[in-house]
Amino acid sequence: MLSRRHTLLGLGAVAALASATPGLAAEGKLTVVATTGMIADAARQIGGAEVAVTALMGAGVDPHAYRQTRTDIAAMTRADLVLWHGLYLEAQMEDFFHSLARKRVVVPVAEAMPKDLLRGHDDYADKFDPHVWMSPEMWKHVVREVARALIEARPAAADLFAANLERHLGELDRLSDYGRRVVAGVPDDNRVLVTAHDAFGYFGRDYGFDVLGIQGISTQSEAGLNRIGELVDVLVDRQVKAVFVETSVADRSMRALIEGAAAKDHEVVIGGELFSDAMGAEGTYEATYLGMLDHNFTTIAGALGADVPTGGMDGKLGAGH
Repeated sequence: MLSRRHTLLGLGAVAALASATPGLAAEGKLTVVATTGMIADAARQIGGAEVAVTALMGAGVDPHAYRQTRTDIAAMTRADLVLWHGLYLEAQMEDFFHSLARKRVVVPVAEAMPKDLLRGHDDYADKFDPHVWMSPEMWKHVVREVARALIEARPAAADLFAANLERHLGELDRLSDYGRRVVAGVPDDNRVLVTAHDAFGYFGRDYGFDVLGIQGISTQSEAGLNRIGELVDVLVDRQVKAVFVETSVADRSMRALIEGAAAKDHEVVIGGELFSDAMGAEGTYEATYLGMLDHNFTTIAGALGADVPTGGMDGKLGAGH
């Protein structure tokens, strides 16, 4: 994993390039379009007052199924910089991005991650689990790539971007520490996380949970009766008491799972609603990356038997703006 020292050395090299290349800084704010809210938040954290960031996908939007609109196309073709996730997350938009990259600066920020850190999946040959934001440690790689892209787009602001990157990496460290601390209270027998689709694999790997999704790593995969039947058996055999719905996925399959367990005389409740592929409503704490993960850590741990602080890491959960 890249150290912060190496990161800042790399950013300093770009700053040196800027000083030797006059006229690269544009007047006004750098216009950035990002596909997901998570990427947009990273761009805002690093870019600060130097950037004007637009996110294409808001609260509750599923990136696996999202297709660009005419408004999106207009925004991206006018932007100084377009940031998309990659790793086949925006599956319906990939051809468009490859075409746009011939005309504009378009960066798939998660593609820069070391491949040995990524999870493969039996359902998708030669592809990886794209949900890397579920791990603050994994997300650092994406944040660094966002910083690199911003500096290349506006090298004159490299010192500001580097300082903001350093600050935000510290925030991600604190978030990761909170996650480990709060989930440590979940009893070993309760460390089974059942969700609508397989978006929490990196969370499970980092924090010691068995993660089971009704659908695969894409919400476009089918949730068949066989899969629901298999999971009902797991709920009964392992005495799982709580399952979780997701803000960007319909809950009908989860309801079927709960009903199937009830038919076998095993009661399962919904432990809460998690942010999987999209963040919270605009203007709320949960609409930031820190708030999104704070909510997930706190909700999962609390529903599965740990004592958790009511407002999460900093008392901000559910507080709105």
